[in-house]
Amino acid sequence: MAVDARIRELGSRHQSLERMIQDEMRRPSADEIKLKEWKRQKLRLKEEMESLRIQAH
Repeated sequence: MAVDARIRELGSRHQSLERMIQDEMRRPSADEIKLKEWKRQKLRLKEEMESLRIQAH
């Protein structure tokens, strides 16, 4: 299904952002602005995935 493929794509992007966030947080002088934006993007992806899951059922 197209919806399942979209959810997987969003999940992949979500995981990628999580890795970027973790990598940035390990740095001694982490860029807080970057972290905030990535966390915001990650939340938007999660919300979109949840919305798609609800629509699919």
